[in-house]
Amino acid sequence: MGHKIKIAGWISVGALAGALTTVSLQTVARGAMTPLPLEEIQQLSAVFGLIKTDYVEPVDDKKLITDAISGMVASLDPHSQYFDKKTFKEFREGTSGRFVGVGIEITQEDGLIKIVSPIEGSPAFRAGLKTNDLITKIDDTAVKGLSLNDAVKRMRGEPGTKVTLTIFRKDESRTFPVTVTREEIKTQSVKGKVIEPGYAWIRLSQFQERTVDDFVRKVEEVYKQEPNLKGLVLDLRNDPGGLLDAAVAISAAFLPEDVTVVSTDGQLVESKATFKASPEFYLRRGQGDPLKRLPASLKRVPVVVLVNEGSASASEIVAGALQDHKRATIMGSQTFGKGSVQTVRPLGPDTGIKLTTARYYTPSGKSIQAKGIVPDVMVDETAEGDLFASLRMREADLEKHLSSGQGEEAQDPAREKAREEARKRLEEESRKPLAERRLPEFGTDKDFQLAQALNQLKGRTVIASKTLTERKEEPKEN
Repeated sequence: MGHKIKIAGWISVGALAGALTTVSLQTVARGAMTPLPLEEIQQLSAVFGLIKTDYVEPVDDKKLITDAISGMVASLDPHSQYFDKKTFKEFREGTSGRFVGVGIEITQEDGLIKIVSPIEGSPAFRAGLKTNDLITKIDDTAVKGLSLNDAVKRMRGEPGTKVTLTIFRKDESRTFPVTVTREEIKTQSVKGKVIEPGYAWIRLSQFQERTVDDFVRKVEEVYKQEPNLKGLVLDLRNDPGGLLDAAVAISAAFLPEDVTVVSTDGQLVESKATFKASPEFYLRRGQGDPLKRLPASLKRVPVVVLVNEGSASASEIVAGALQDHKRATIMGSQTFGKGSVQTVRPLGPDTGIKLTTARYYTPSGKSIQAKGIVPDVMVDETAEGDLFASLRMREADLEKHLSSGQGEEAQDPAREKAREEARKRLEEESRKPLAERRLPEFGTDKDFQLAQALNQLKGRTVIASKTLTERKEEPKEN
């Protein structure tokens, strides 16, 4: 199997996931089975010529061609993408877990950028920025009206350069500027702790290059504090995915050696593959096996995996593998359903294409694509119910999504009504003080789903959802 990985390169999964494979432009065309459609190629040439001669102002040739390539790739499915020089660099930063910036996790609130948390040890952390601070300006640009992505791009830059953030701190009712020097930030994708004697919680927020090493270190910390572990909660909620080899490794940490973790199927020979819980399927060249440091009892300790609609791709691979092998109880809500394989191929020194090349299948042969993983026990987000889950988009809601190949998910008219009601609840919730909001931080003593996971591990009564149901499938209409 190792030779297949070398031929195809690392296969990428997830919104920010991927890796590189070296392929010549001639090789990219190897899958062409029919002659090029000359009439359509002539039309493309004619349109290009008309734009050059008739458009209201001159248009750069390279821009026209680049946009045509981008549109062609984007029309395939939501996850295929053309990378220009800038986006290719950003993509590689996202998979490495490293980027140059100020070091804050952010979200949007009332059109402004709110700091969720400064990353410990980062420039923002050292500058004294705090959770719930609002950013109103980035240098001389007002944040109001900027998208989250645009704000992130403005805060990133070259190491050693400075950016001035204008901060509004609500609890002090003051606005002030903070100048921060950008530097390389190393994100932490693994958190964890002993919740109570005998029970631990480990959360994976993304599958990056360093996730497996970080996971092993966190497990070592947990066992050092609690050698007689009775149960573990693996939290994959809102984990959008990441690198396939990391997902295989995390699965292998819990499964018997050599059992199937996931399989793929597509047009290319190397797309027809089976990945197993063995080092050859997750180790990178020149690296030792970090899983050898794990306590042997981790293979036997009872496990609950928490998932929700935000659990996608690599998260679904792990959840599906542990579920099919009956190694863990899956709890929460039906996952996102991103079960397609994206392979990244360079088109030159600084451009590339991310192309969907296969679908993922769980060990029992179920397609993950547009279906997701259905938990063994459905559990609401809070004791009051699943308040805002209907707002979250899933793969089957995306325009032009790839079908599962095993029947398409049914469209439910009631879902839009539920979303509208949830939007109103969310607006009301956002106006409340932080301490009164009903969606607590994952891993806290107010985390309802975590509490139910602990009940499951202890053999106590679990408060299962009375409203959540599996989103069914129906034959796709032509």
